[in-house]
Amino acid sequence: MVAPKEPHYVGDGFRVHNFIPSGYRLDMERMDPFILLDYNSPFYFPPTDKPRGVSVHPHRGFETVTIAYQGKVAHHDSSGNSGVIGTGDVQWMTAASGILHKEYHEEKFSKEGGYFQMAQLWVNLPAKYKMSSPKYQGIINSDINKYQLEDNKGVIEVIAGNYKNIEGAASTFSPVNMFNARLEEDGKAEFTFPSNNNTALLVVDGEINVNGTQNVAENHFVLFENVGEEFSIKATKKSTVLILSGEPLNEPISAQGPFVMNTREEIVNAIEDYNLGKFGYLEE
Repeated sequence: MVAPKEPHYVGDGFRVHNFIPSGYRLDMERMDPFILLDYNSPFYFPPTDKPRGVSVHPHRGFETVTIAYQGKVAHHDSSGNSGVIGTGDVQWMTAASGILHKEYHEEKFSKEGGYFQMAQLWVNLPAKYKMSSPKYQGIINSDINKYQLEDNKGVIEVIAGNYKNIEGAASTFSPVNMFNARLEEDGKAEFTFPSNNNTALLVVDGEINVNGTQNVAENHFVLFENVGEEFSIKATKKSTVLILSGEPLNEPISAQGPFVMNTREEIVNAIEDYNLGKFGYLEE
């Protein structure tokens, strides 16, 4: 179990605890294909006329996934995609060969102020797809398939992958499971993943017990060993839990800032391409 680190700001709109990569054996390789997890625990932003966020910046070689638990974020990128991710929604952006984007608190949310809570993941791309065309999946909550637990004790939102034959809303380039388990008090859910998958969970709200043996508090992260295929969680009070499990790519990782490739030479090429304007144009 990993406690949250002291938060830091990404831009001026995202106050995050970083879990991947971090200490406690959680480097990029250990949770491959999940190479970054930043979690903005609930935080009140006062009203402002100038939306907070992150200005134009590049990415290459991976995907960004933003899950909104409270608040709204507006997205724009150099491929012409834009949208608003609201409470319960998911934004899945494939940077691949290169993209510029910016993320800000949505205008109305900014003017009114409010509590903001989000998780952002970077999902690595297999080498053969790193230079594919960028794409964007804006997934509203009503389009996320859900599995109803027994006795109305909660639902499993299947963002990606498969849960008890319920297919995920997002298309992925490698086997990735990403669920929100929204549990009522005493709600219980069981999960089965291949033992070679890298698997973890984050308690977004509430408190749970894992496998009947370990209590996990809000804002804490659990990394599973690659032993066995099954685990269960039970909510000791109403809870939301982010479940992650992915088949490792087992490919070399070379990373620098917003670029994640397989070799140092590819990183140098990414920087050169960005400086030459090959990622397109996006107004600040």
